[in-house]
Amino acid sequence: MSLGLIGIILSLGLLMYLAYRGINVLILAPLLALLATLMAGGPLLATYTQVFMPALGKYAMTYFPLFLLGAIFGKVMDVSGSAKAIADFIVDKIGAQRAILAIVLACGILTYGGVSLFVVAFAVFPIAAALFKESGIPKRLIPATIALGSFTFTMTALPGTPAIQNAIPSPYFGTNAFAAPGLGLIAGLIMFGGGVAYLNHRSSKLVAAGEVYEPPVMKGSGFFGRGKKDKDLAAKGEAPVAATIESSAADDHIMERPTVPWALAFLPIVVVIALNYALVNWIFPSMDFDYLKQDAYGSVGIDDVAGIWGIIVALVASIAIVLAANWTRIGDVKGAVNEGTMGSLLPIFNTASEVGYGAVIASLAAFTTIKDAVLGVSGNPLVSLALSVNVLAGITGSASGGMSIALEALGTQFKEMAMSQGISLELVHRVTAISSGGFDALPHNGAVITLLAICGLSHRQSYKDIAVVAILVPVLSLVAIIVLGSIFGSF
Repeated sequence: MSLGLIGIILSLGLLMYLAYRGINVLILAPLLALLATLMAGGPLLATYTQVFMPALGKYAMTYFPLFLLGAIFGKVMDVSGSAKAIADFIVDKIGAQRAILAIVLACGILTYGGVSLFVVAFAVFPIAAALFKESGIPKRLIPATIALGSFTFTMTALPGTPAIQNAIPSPYFGTNAFAAPGLGLIAGLIMFGGGVAYLNHRSSKLVAAGEVYEPPVMKGSGFFGRGKKDKDLAAKGEAPVAATIESSAADDHIMERPTVPWALAFLPIVVVIALNYALVNWIFPSMDFDYLKQDAYGSVGIDDVAGIWGIIVALVASIAIVLAANWTRIGDVKGAVNEGTMGSLLPIFNTASEVGYGAVIASLAAFTTIKDAVLGVSGNPLVSLALSVNVLAGITGSASGGMSIALEALGTQFKEMAMSQGISLELVHRVTAISSGGFDALPHNGAVITLLAICGLSHRQSYKDIAVVAILVPVLSLVAIIVLGSIFGSF
């Protein structure tokens, strides 16, 4: 094994371990990318300034408006009382005992409607916090619940989902977003049902053990943050120390918001979905954007920017609606907007740093060895494709990144293999998309890190549950789809 390959493996292992231990990825990503570069014999400063930083900057430049507006949207939804109103409505209609189901459905509706998972996390967290606190569900399960609804079945499985992971395979296989709809629905149901069942079971176990919404962090805490004293008391049937301590003021304020009519509270959410859909599918296509082909605007087409433009316009409109409808309820509008603005900075740079790390690793010569090994593992294109995309998504910490690398390298070969074996290209499309949403959610994944930052929780507290619903269950659904597709073909 070459020193460069050892460097990549060591760097990746340290990144996952140290991120899990709570070290900030803003420090980890560049240092460990340069460690891999050093072991590969590459130039450190050139790699940092010419590879890592441009990749970081490009991501931040492209997606910062979404982080910024998403954070402001979530904040004004919170302080206006709209988030609390939605939580109350969901509790009333679905029941507090089904809080996990309610949040998963809320996230699923938003992301299937085309709303960015980062926007969803910002907007839904206040709702989840209020609902989980009211229902007595441990806060540590919020990230996994949002993850299940935001980047599993609506990202890769459901036919027609506008997620980029469902769009990337189309030009390679001549398919569209509705490829293999029946198999997609089955995969989605497995992810949804399996994830909700696990989270409900996990919640019941934690509550039975005496854990409350937000137990204090204690010295000597175990894997999930509960100290030995709490465990001893729980074993004796007594109330744990955590049960006697008030939840943080940061969460108490969620329950003390102004009263907002539920229809008015839901209106901004509906506008985000409906306006975004209308802009991308009807309004933008009917307009003349020929000027985008000019060098001054990047020589692009409307299809290259419509997705981001739609979300930006929809979020601005929704923020304006929240502010206009709740100006007197919010009180300190300037403070709410400023707080949301500052809250967007850490998540955007956490995620962008991960993108920079992936760019450095992909630039190393030793990465070709890893890519070639995983891409040629099997003569069955479905199995080979599934493994390739999963492994590359895990290495890069990106579903779309891993998929793009796999298809760019051997997309033509996979297509030819499938056609020669009589395998439907629609099935290949769906397997490719679902495969991207498995190992991508390892601890160094940017969405995972951002989600934990939004929720104010650590890998140690919440990652195990994220791994079950965002890795284990999707991989099981992938296996089921490969088996069903191999027996019955695409449907």
